[in-house]
Amino acid sequence: MCSICGKGLVDKAPVVSVLHEQPDGYERLDCHPECWKTAPRDWEPFSSWEGVYAAPPPPDKKETLKKETADELLRHLISLDDPAMKTVVYVLAVMLERSKILVERDAKEQPDRTIIRIYEHRRTGESFIVLDPRIRLENLGDVQTEVVALLSGTKTLGEVSSEAEAAANKADDAVTPPAANE
Repeated sequence: MCSICGKGLVDKAPVVSVLHEQPDGYERLDCHPECWKTAPRDWEPFSSWEGVYAAPPPPDKKETLKKETADELLRHLISLDDPAMKTVVYVLAVMLERSKILVERDAKEQPDRTIIRIYEHRRTGESFIVLDPRIRLENLGDVQTEVVALLSGTKTLGEVSSEAEAAANKADDAVTPPAANE
């Protein structure tokens, strides 16, 4: 935005940049050349230069995660409510339980024989409802790798979601417990 008229600066158009000395430091102004020439002012710039405005690139479409703590990541993933991430959410909750950050307060078997686990955060008292996806032991290592990649910031949610969906499909191929009437 032009610091004088408030209108947007245009990519690859001329711009005047000015440093205005203030009692607490310097203020930078970026202006349309015509605004700078015609704007009334009772001060002289500390420095000024002309250039070509370069608009910032559009944001990356991949959602990148900043390096997060495990419980921040758990909150974020639960808020997304992405079925492809259910195994990642579960492994993260178990990791936090083993670290004594979460306590499992209850486990409820649903009519479809899935298990919902209720965790409580020891410090904050928050409750987390997590579906137990019944991960097969041979798939556990892959999911743990994804959780570590998210925590370290080396992978995006989109990348992990795709890989987690593939792992979930393997888990769905697991032998399901027999129904009560079998």
